Amino acid sequence: MRQFGGSFVSGIISYFARHNTAANLILVLMIVLGLLAISKIRSQFFPDVVIEKVSISVKWLGAGPEDIDDAIISLLEAPLLGIDSVEQIISSSTEGNARIYIDFKPGTNMLKAKEDVQTALDSVQDLPETSESPTIKRISWRDRVTDVVISGPIELEQLSILADEFTQKLYRQGISNTKIMGVSAPIIRVSVPSVNLIRYKVLLNRLADVIAAEVDTDPTGEVGTSNRVRSGLSKRTIEDIGNILIRLPNSQRELLLSDISKIYFDNKSQKREYFTNGNRAVVIRVDRSAESDAIDIQRNVESIAEEYGQSLPKGVKIELSKTRADLISNRLEILLSNGLQGLGLVLILLFVFLSARTAFWVAAGIPAALLAAIALMYVSGLTFNMISLFALIICLGIVVDDAIVVGEHADFRMRRLGETPEQAAERGATRMALPVFTATITTIIAFAGLVAVGGRFGSLIADIPFTVIVVLLASLLECFLVLPNHMVHALKAKVTKKRWYDWPSDQFNNAFRVFRERVFRPFTFYIIQIRYLVLSTSVLLLVLSSTLMISGTIKWRFFDAPEAGGFTGNIAMLPGANRSDTKEMLEEMIRAIEKVSNEYKKEYGANPLTFSISQIGGNSGRAISGSENKDPDQLGSISVELIDADLRPYSSYAVLGRIQDEIIRHPLLETLSFRSWRSGPGSDSLSVDFLGFDLEKLKSASVYFQNQLISLPEISGLEDTQAYDKNELILELTPRGTALGFDIDNVGSQLYQQLNGIEAVSFPLRNRSSKVIVEIPESEIQSDFLDRVNIISPDGNYIRLSDIVSVTSRFGFSSISRENGQRKITVTGDISEDDPDRAKEITDLIKMEILPDVRARFGVDTYMSGLFQQERDFINDAFIGFMLCLIGIYLALAWVFASWARPIVVMSIIPFGLIGTLWGHYWWGLNLSLFSVVGLIGMTGIIINDSIVLVSTIDEYARNRGLKPAILDAICDRLRPVLLTTLTTVLGLTPLLFETSKDAQFLKPTIVTLVYGLGFGMLIVLFLVPAIVVVQRDCLSLFKALRRIVLGRRAPIPFRIAYGFISMILGLNIFLLCYVFSGVNPNPISEGFFLGNDYAPVVSLLVILFISVFCIFILLPVRFRNRQ
Repeated sequence: MRQFGGSFVSGIISYFARHNTAANLILVLMIVLGLLAISKIRSQFFPDVVIEKVSISVKWLGAGPEDIDDAIISLLEAPLLGIDSVEQIISSSTEGNARIYIDFKPGTNMLKAKEDVQTALDSVQDLPETSESPTIKRISWRDRVTDVVISGPIELEQLSILADEFTQKLYRQGISNTKIMGVSAPIIRVSVPSVNLIRYKVLLNRLADVIAAEVDTDPTGEVGTSNRVRSGLSKRTIEDIGNILIRLPNSQRELLLSDISKIYFDNKSQKREYFTNGNRAVVIRVDRSAESDAIDIQRNVESIAEEYGQSLPKGVKIELSKTRADLISNRLEILLSNGLQGLGLVLILLFVFLSARTAFWVAAGIPAALLAAIALMYVSGLTFNMISLFALIICLGIVVDDAIVVGEHADFRMRRLGETPEQAAERGATRMALPVFTATITTIIAFAGLVAVGGRFGSLIADIPFTVIVVLLASLLECFLVLPNHMVHALKAKVTKKRWYDWPSDQFNNAFRVFRERVFRPFTFYIIQIRYLVLSTSVLLLVLSSTLMISGTIKWRFFDAPEAGGFTGNIAMLPGANRSDTKEMLEEMIRAIEKVSNEYKKEYGANPLTFSISQIGGNSGRAISGSENKDPDQLGSISVELIDADLRPYSSYAVLGRIQDEIIRHPLLETLSFRSWRSGPGSDSLSVDFLGFDLEKLKSASVYFQNQLISLPEISGLEDTQAYDKNELILELTPRGTALGFDIDNVGSQLYQQLNGIEAVSFPLRNRSSKVIVEIPESEIQSDFLDRVNIISPDGNYIRLSDIVSVTSRFGFSSISRENGQRKITVTGDISEDDPDRAKEITDLIKMEILPDVRARFGVDTYMSGLFQQERDFINDAFIGFMLCLIGIYLALAWVFASWARPIVVMSIIPFGLIGTLWGHYWWGLNLSLFSVVGLIGMTGIIINDSIVLVSTIDEYARNRGLKPAILDAICDRLRPVLLTTLTTVLGLTPLLFETSKDAQFLKPTIVTLVYGLGFGMLIVLFLVPAIVVVQRDCLSLFKALRRIVLGRRAPIPFRIAYGFISMILGLNIFLLCYVFSGVNPNPISEGFFLGNDYAPVVSLLVILFISVFCIFILLPVRFRNRQ
């Protein structure tokens, strides 16, 4: 084994061990910087997710989805797909709008990416003339802190004034990311009858231009030092706008605008209305920026709301909904309390195994390293969240491992080798420097493997490797620069006088020595003697444990999100429904929710409902597909908040299911979609993409697929992204229209203006923006509008539209989506998580039966997306990370041990840690999940730490004694640190193992993996590693003996023939096994051997393999085996 750094490293350790000030200065800096960082570091629930996405929007007024898809999307996608850093392109065509969303690869320079997108767009020259230029926007990250709801039995205008006042108070406290919903400034409508347009030969856009010029004034400049010149006066009242003069075309005649139009304030054009407890409401959404602290913002909002609420009119209430601060604080407190309990257990263990002073200074490394790590987290921009705090708790036991090994070895050298305290502290640290450094590096490499995980879940767990790595580095610093100095004083105190507080430790260590010498040493000797039985039993146990997973006893569930705190119900009414119909449906939903809530209250003693708010004019959360093209009066939603998940024995899915059964559907209801709220960067638990080129065929496949699932009560919110649109009328110019000089674009533009009106100008009104709309009266826009409407010709005369165009109709879709050039429909929904086994059955049913049937029937491509795609990507990334982790660990150990074979012994215990992991999941009734894989990768680095220390000690002892005595002495001498390092890690995590909070359950697979994997791994280190070390020696001797037999001149010919034949059988057997399990398709060997599910041939091959190896050992002559 290599020496670590020679005199340079030992010189540094010696300097800090002999200089109190230098060592304590390092310790104080670590603590002070950490405490300073704690006061400034931000807190949140989950880490921020970096959004590397750009959106492109193009407006083409009057165009339908198919026109936009053919004339805009198809042209723009081609050059965009050629950008190197593009990962995915998703586009959507709706009436009058084209949107393209570009996802870039992680780590992409977004400034350069945006420039590349602009260059690609500039290369397209064939866009329609009447379409607007593409607009590029980088999608920014937003995080809701809370919603402030002001409601009461007063007019909406009064509520809006109260909302404005409250928002101003927030601004004064530095809270500026707010948005008022449910109120808008009144609109000034200029309604011009079409008969007046024809009489005076004016266009709506001409009137809009004149109004825009008169409503706003422009600063002209300054005269002297005290006069400012402004051209005109602002005209923003009904009277002022009505007095605007309109000059008629081709005439000197002028008319007042009020002479040809009706001008009025429209206070009833509010698109969204909110209601709670039967009263109108206004909602103020409060967001935080990426640099803000959610808890601080909400506390400020709460205090401002409490103060402002005292001055509100009678009956008016101000409430906070969708709050995050309490949620974040409660979850962080859960982790902190469990972390402190784990720390207490670790301290008790240290004080039992070590003397009080040694235990104190070893334990001092825990807060020092953690605080130093927090300081580095703050500098690096990390926050306190569920993931980073969880990583810190994982480190509770790991962080003290280095100090235990160094401190215990110093104690060992003084007690057993008779060295002075100074010598023991310095030489103990120097002797353990390489094993401790190697163990730390392998753990860092293991956790660094998690960096290979990309996507949303890669962003979610990115805090774990960073946090663990900085904690381990800080621990390494404290272990070699601070601890040796303190160990000198601790050992001196132990020599000079026995202390009363060391009595428990002394008694325990006396009993421990008796156990070690009288029980453990003889038992270890016996283990070495039956090493092949121990090895084969371990392999058998690993195989049997694997059957828990292979047989389905332990199932795989990718990501179990924390229990939802509420849900949202969205509705869309059929065409022809009015606002009152939507309100009736919402009232029915409220009735059903209240009835089910009261039933739960009678059944469980507590009402699950804490707050609800409904709205007309839009959807909440994820909108229903096609809602962007529906009349706002036909849309509505209700958001429901439930009591904390720990206060109810039932899930939000159960409540949601009963509410859906209770609701009586309105005759004009088109879509009803309920979705539970989710925590974390998850996606739809059910999401299937249908791709092809024929939209009708894709839609048919989607409808068929949904019909196969609609009878399953576990699935809710089932919908697709391809909603049917209203009847589409297509206008084409007749020969007469062409002869009169019309072109279809001009006709479409005039028609669009008359149907939708023109926004002449917008201007600020209080905290909102008011606007002036020029339009024809709504009463004129009836079903026969196209037969009566007139448009102006190039020579200035109005001509009836029906005289110059022919009209055909078709039934189309409200939107068209593409992904990387192919048209796509996505079916989404929620699968209830109440029964994970049933959820897995439904997923398998979809994947194995329903989707193959859809592909066969309709000839379309289908892909499981959403969580399933993220799961697939995660597993691929995790496998790559795990392999890189193993390779990195092997290379590090090969360098340290200066051997290619020794690392195999050290790493051989890694797969056996899976035994404890699988049985732990089985006993706790858990599914293997994303966080189980995270735990396995982390455990890979931790489990070999004790193996490194043990094998390095064996190699050191074997230099001057036989191998078996060296193993016995090494394992007995290292027994105490091996027990301590493993038990501190296990005890540090034990409180979380028994945590009952539902919000911490998704972390439990990692806890179980580490606790049971490391616990069983300790037994593997103590008993299997010594056996493997001797087996390695046996194999080396066997190889040398076989070489003498086959190549040596003294070997008898029959032996050469026998061993040649056995070697051929062995080699052929290994080849067959590798080929069978290689996954080659088609595989003639596997097809020939495997008849149905009969795996007897494979078992036979394994038996032949075992017999071949056994024959080699049995038939090998003793003189060749024992020859040196």
